[in-house]
Amino acid sequence: MFIAQAFKPGNEFWKYIVGSLIVIAASFVGQLPFVIAIAMKAMSKGEIPTDEAEMLRYLDLNLTLFLILLSFAFALAGLWIVVKKMHHQEFREIITSRPKIDWKRVLFAFVIWGIFSVAMILLVYFTEPGKYILQFNPSKFIILAIIAILLVPVQTSVEELIFRGYLIQGFGLLAKNRWFPLIMTSVIFGVMHIANPEIKQMGYIALVYYIGTGFALGIMTLMDEGTELALGFHAANNLTAALLVTADWTAFQTHSIFKDVSDPSAGLDIILPVVVIYPLLLLLFSYKYKWKGWKEKLTGNIYPQKEIEINQTGHTHE
Repeated sequence: MFIAQAFKPGNEFWKYIVGSLIVIAASFVGQLPFVIAIAMKAMSKGEIPTDEAEMLRYLDLNLTLFLILLSFAFALAGLWIVVKKMHHQEFREIITSRPKIDWKRVLFAFVIWGIFSVAMILLVYFTEPGKYILQFNPSKFIILAIIAILLVPVQTSVEELIFRGYLIQGFGLLAKNRWFPLIMTSVIFGVMHIANPEIKQMGYIALVYYIGTGFALGIMTLMDEGTELALGFHAANNLTAALLVTADWTAFQTHSIFKDVSDPSAGLDIILPVVVIYPLLLLLFSYKYKWKGWKEKLTGNIYPQKEIEINQTGHTHE
């Protein structure tokens, strides 16, 4: 039923193209404070950062993080307007098919992935001496923690609601099946990260991780009929990255507790999550939430909302 919520009178696929452009425009507006701050410092110093890596470290790292994340708040506002005014949907309908958001699901996914992420970082720190160095600065970390706790969930929620909510429904409306929106949103999600510094350092093979992550989050959404698990997962993933480990070649440059000083390489860090860890995570969620009908929910056809309402007795495939 999650994708089928987009099947409303007057809702057409072209609106998702226009709506996406509006959200992108809102995000660009939200980036203006960062651009202005860079320009003001460049004018005072008489020098301009020449690449993205230099730009990310040009200002104070906490200020840079705040200004970058601020653009997602603008994007969220743009998405809300598009969903309400253009598609005439309740905003909840791009979040979940349940009568209200299941915050227990969000919290469960957040805790599970947060514990796993912290454990993996600590394991690397103690088993691979020299890879991570301790750079804990209490005063700077406190400011980082406030910014990250308040705004990282906004950033991750915007990405999930755009890809696993808004666009997965839009492509479902276009194709009237589930496999096409799953593939399209996962590939687009991965390709959207192509400008990340990690790609420049490790090569395009790193896209396997991002596209694979998109598939895992898309499967969570389709099997669970809502984005709650994906929201919790993504928030935990980025929040631990922002607070615990930074590197000169990552998208998040922060005053984190640790700094990765190793040379980046595309190895098990790229492949292992996609082929082992994510499948195990999906099996855990499947066991807890009793997912059934994998083939139908991931590849089956989508029926218009009116048909679903008529067939509430169980004759529908939804």
